[in-house]
Amino acid sequence: MSRHFLALMIVLLLAPLAKAAKPNVVLIMADDQTWEDSGAYGSPNAITPNIDKLAAQGMRFTHCFTATAMCAPTRQQLYTGLFPVRNGAYPNHSKVHPGTKSLVHHFRKLGYRVGLSGKKHFGPADSFPFEGVNGRQMAQFINRDKTQPYFLVITSNSPHLPWSAGDASKFDANKLKLAPYIVDTPRTREVLTKYYAEINDFDREVGQAMKLVDQSGQADNTIFIYTSEQGAQIPRCKWTCYDTGLRTALIIRWPKQVKPGSVSDAMVQYVDIVPTLIDAAEGNPMEFDTGRSGGDARIPGEPDMSKAKRPHSSFDGRSFLAVLTGKADRHWHMVYGVHTTRGIIAGSESYPIRSIRSHTHKLIWNIKHDQPFKNIVTHGRDKTFYWHTWLAKAETDATARRFVDGYQRRPQFELYDLRKDKYELKNLANAPAMKDIKDDLFEQLQAFMKQQGDKGHATEMKAGERQGRNRDKKNKSNKTDKSNKKNAAKLK
Repeated sequence: MSRHFLALMIVLLLAPLAKAAKPNVVLIMADDQTWEDSGAYGSPNAITPNIDKLAAQGMRFTHCFTATAMCAPTRQQLYTGLFPVRNGAYPNHSKVHPGTKSLVHHFRKLGYRVGLSGKKHFGPADSFPFEGVNGRQMAQFINRDKTQPYFLVITSNSPHLPWSAGDASKFDANKLKLAPYIVDTPRTREVLTKYYAEINDFDREVGQAMKLVDQSGQADNTIFIYTSEQGAQIPRCKWTCYDTGLRTALIIRWPKQVKPGSVSDAMVQYVDIVPTLIDAAEGNPMEFDTGRSGGDARIPGEPDMSKAKRPHSSFDGRSFLAVLTGKADRHWHMVYGVHTTRGIIAGSESYPIRSIRSHTHKLIWNIKHDQPFKNIVTHGRDKTFYWHTWLAKAETDATARRFVDGYQRRPQFELYDLRKDKYELKNLANAPAMKDIKDDLFEQLQAFMKQQGDKGHATEMKAGERQGRNRDKKNKSNKTDKSNKKNAAKLK
């Protein structure tokens, strides 16, 4: 027997024992796209052939959630695997606590190179040391070294305002089918054609990213993820804890591991994505240090961890790899919402909102409900300029009046039966028959807040400390200046 033949036999015998290459990861994220606004999720208006194609090739999740319907908190919880209050990035334009670690640290530890192309919206830089990859460099990044796995995050600016990309002429304003929470006016319809045009343009970006992966020759060993971020800048979507704000599209393609065209109703959260991908890369999420203490306290809705004690610095999220590979059909029993109004443009002084959701019911707690809810839309600085048409219609139309008033003034509690009320329009919080469900959900919500160190209004009032610049001091100074000017005027 020749030495060459013997060597070949040894290679063939050992081949089954060789470890498979770790999967590459490409994650492409929209910016302010309401979860159901694509063909894959049943939109009658959106034109999204690439997102639809991806859904046919992978698993579409129907119940994925971010905990906060604002850009910076959403992205930073996804990257860190930690909920907003615990990681520190809970207001808009905020930053995580110093020392907090992100997927960049975790995947570098696993031997990956980690890059980001597009919008950042995070801080401090030490917590998110991505390799910068501009649009023209994406192919180079993907193909640079095929012996090393890569993780590429692509963050689009679409369909965030201003809705200026894409071709609005593809959409007939008069034929759009509007969701029942939207006040139907000609101006609203006109504006929405621009929103759907920008979604169509984002879909083009998805297609380009898919093409780059396919051309690399590594598609079979690449996990490709599309997600929509939070809801659009439309009342009851962004800046709220309604499903049209917190619910997000999530489609994952992983050839030979994920069944093409599959659909999962399991409730998963943005904080689960990094632990899931670590698991897919054959790492143990329990062995990774997030840089933040408090992970050993059990989160309500999580399975009993008494037999496997959580590390003090563990993730809030947990791997749903078993769901992704078809070995399980359930994940979380409850998912949570944490909204901070203080610090957003033209926002209320304090309007903290917290929510808890099961598969069947949602409880929303408007902690400072005695104040009006304000933001850029209600202030009239919204670049879409349609709110004034809602106000005008509300003068003579009872339904429009109910939506306008209900957006700005809300009761302390809102309870919805999601089986019968998809868009959360019928509040059952005061129904005697719902008392037990309401009390149980509220108890679990308070337990979640305690685990996170969330003190509600007190936490809201410290929002300026987490925004990269102390807005609270600036606002206080501005108010003092205005007060001094008024007093000076009186003296004259």
